Amino acid sequence: MARIVLADDGIEFDGHTLETRPLGGAESSVVFLAEELARRGHDVGVYNKCVVPLFHNGVAWAPIDRGLPDSADLYIANRGDKLIRSMPGARRTVFWIHNPARYLLKWRYLRKLWRVKPAIVFIGRYHATTYPGWAPDGGRIVIPYGIPNAFRTATPANGPPGPRAIFTSNPLRSLDWLLDLWSRKIRPRVPGAELHVFSGAATYGSVGSAKADAMATVLDQARSLKENGVVLRDPVPKSDLIPELRAARVMLYRGDLNETFCAAVGEAQALGVPAVVQRLGSVVERVIDGETGAVARDDDAFAEAAVTVLSDDAVWERQHAAALDRQRRWGWPEAAEAFERLIP
Repeated sequence: MARIVLADDGIEFDGHTLETRPLGGAESSVVFLAEELARRGHDVGVYNKCVVPLFHNGVAWAPIDRGLPDSADLYIANRGDKLIRSMPGARRTVFWIHNPARYLLKWRYLRKLWRVKPAIVFIGRYHATTYPGWAPDGGRIVIPYGIPNAFRTATPANGPPGPRAIFTSNPLRSLDWLLDLWSRKIRPRVPGAELHVFSGAATYGSVGSAKADAMATVLDQARSLKENGVVLRDPVPKSDLIPELRAARVMLYRGDLNETFCAAVGEAQALGVPAVVQRLGSVVERVIDGETGAVARDDDAFAEAAVTVLSDDAVWERQHAAALDRQRRWGWPEAAEAFERLIP
């Protein structure tokens, strides 16, 4: 058994949060990884901006402003530059990042990375390309997020759902583009089709609050398209999202250069939902083109693929089966095992 400490100085959350409200991908990953490492027999502590100490699902949570322990076998500094040097007594320090790595090129990061030389953990192949070769590190490791077991083991749809598409990502990640394409080139060809949008600022905590006005503009656009089959829904906890994905026929998401994993598409694929994306950011690592969905070369190809899967039962059946066969193989047990290999 190893002593593992994970530190995060981002938004407020704890082990209970996933069970009660929507939570962003980076924060969710902290919960999933910590709990999986605890299940594997390790002594795991998370120090973050939780309000009070608690012990939940095998993980000890503590407010980070009360200080970190002096040492650990593995210290995982999550995202923040102030955390990189916070445990000099750790047997090994790794720096886990989630956003495109260009932000590490600021001097406050570079000087700490040069001094400590932690291994940097990226969450995908595309993500790793965002950090230039000359920049400092103590090794570069790719460990994708796991797909939560709740999605990998959930009972999928047992037949083609009605023509309902779903979007479950940040509204600032091309939702306006999708709404326009849906209204002009998809919905007119599939009468009665609906696009259910689960999106809003609440998922992103204080970061979402800072961008609430920009998000509201896009969400107002969605709200105005009710006659075009657009249904604006509030973000929901993971457990409530599963039946919504089961009722969806296709996930529509363009992708984004700032998208380094895309849990939204990964979760949908694990439930057997075909996905249509473009070649932007990491989404090409979540969809197997021509098998579990489509990686469209342009807007017209995106619309064509969306129309096809919304209206052709044979295509849906084939992509649905392929997604269930291919996209349930990597979960948090596999990701936690990869982190275990970093323990000295």
